Amino acid sequence: MAAFAFNLDFGQNGTIILVGVLAGVVVRLLLLKTDYRQYPGYPHGYLIHLSMGGIAAALGAVAVPALVTQNFTAVTFLALAAQQFRDIRNMERESLGKLEEVALIPRGLDYIEGIAKVFEARNYLVMFTAFATSGIANLLGLVPGLGIGVVCMVASKLLAQGKVVGDIAEVVPAKINFHGSMLLVDDIVIFNVGLAATRKKLLDQGLAIKLIPKDPNSKATLNSPGQRQAIAHDIAVIMGAQKDIGEQEFTPLVRKKALTGELGLVLLPDESSIEAMVSAAKRAPVLETSVRRPLDAKAGRQADNG
Repeated sequence: MAAFAFNLDFGQNGTIILVGVLAGVVVRLLLLKTDYRQYPGYPHGYLIHLSMGGIAAALGAVAVPALVTQNFTAVTFLALAAQQFRDIRNMERESLGKLEEVALIPRGLDYIEGIAKVFEARNYLVMFTAFATSGIANLLGLVPGLGIGVVCMVASKLLAQGKVVGDIAEVVPAKINFHGSMLLVDDIVIFNVGLAATRKKLLDQGLAIKLIPKDPNSKATLNSPGQRQAIAHDIAVIMGAQKDIGEQEFTPLVRKKALTGELGLVLLPDESSIEAMVSAAKRAPVLETSVRRPLDAKAGRQADNG
């Protein structure tokens, strides 16, 4: 990269490159946040992703002056950057996969794959922002370039906001009850609880919700085991869970009512607030790998009408 950098006239292009890099870095900062999932949640995680974002911004910003000066060899570094960003995706997948082995309430493989894809895609957004800002600044001037940078920042923020469970399902409080030793959430069978003391604890301290799909597409999406595990994980992270190693009966579970596609979830929380539990379920992300759209197919529409 240094070989072509020194061939550029930085007296003329340095400001354009700097504006593009700054726009890209700002986008990465906007997209890098720690929320209830606490990832990335440590300085080393921030350092890794901000460094890669800075590299992506630099490559995108330098590409325009390189093309203007007909230094086409420089553009091949964009292809190398794409390979590096794929490695970021693999790194996130492997890191989170290792953490799953010791997690009391795991995210699930679908959730991990979604996180890995997001971190790769955000570097492409940074590169595009830097490229667009630098390109417009080169063609029309710094002020239009900064304007395009702001537009890209807003667009990137909007693209980062995917659907949540509240968009595809109604979430309502439900009642925990037992039929013999069988635990039910309203009329949805969850699992068998053998010990009387455990049944009493679940009745006294447990909370339950029911998720009602809004349409057949939502029903098919919520049917995914990965999506259900993601909902259980997010709720347990926010509410806490009275579970220790080896206590399977206190694991938050999501089970389906076969005929309607409704889901029941029971949790033994650290913080007992059904309103917070409903809110947490609504804010759980809809995983990209779990999305199903049977109504987009003719057979799916016929099945729905039938």
